[in-house]
Amino acid sequence: MIGRLKGTVDEIADDHVILDVHGVGYVAHCAMRTLSALHEGEAAVLQIETIVREDMIRLYGFSSGLEREWFRLLMTVQGVGAKVALAILSTLAASDLANAVALQDKAMVARAPGVGPKVAQRIVSELKNRAPALAGDFAPNIGLSQELGEGVAPAQVADAVSALTNLGYGRDQAAAAVSAALKEAGEGADSAKLIRLGLKELAS
Repeated sequence: MIGRLKGTVDEIADDHVILDVHGVGYVAHCAMRTLSALHEGEAAVLQIETIVREDMIRLYGFSSGLEREWFRLLMTVQGVGAKVALAILSTLAASDLANAVALQDKAMVARAPGVGPKVAQRIVSELKNRAPALAGDFAPNIGLSQELGEGVAPAQVADAVSALTNLGYGRDQAAAAVSAALKEAGEGADSAKLIRLGLKELAS
């Protein structure tokens, strides 16, 4: 079983890369985000997921172990195969996907080609408890995002996030800013203070 490949990028196609490893060309199917970071003739390292079926053996390549874990996790959801999982990872970075799941934002997930509303709903519903472990750099803010997604965040926190969203910031940006503001101001801070500190955070 292949778990990692290190070599030279020989060719980049629409949905895969050929990686030359000591003279052997491995075909690894990748998300567009991964492919866009590769350059022909340059060295590259890919985390690999090997899928073996009766009629084929196929390698899938990822820029990080976190991206590979999301690929594996997405495929546990009914209606999500390798092609759809790659489409989602082409559309959303791992941290954005974790945020969308935490916020139960099925519309964000449904932006990926081939993902309908029902599949998007299953993804955010079935994976919500797994999002914190696969949030990457977004992990410190994932708890607040989950509370907002489930409608159980404290009123002043929800109001502050709503206010920042109304000012044109994305919901994930607003949630991260309010999360940082909450750490600075303490649990008892009112919405006005959280908004003020949140704006300061967004401006920095």
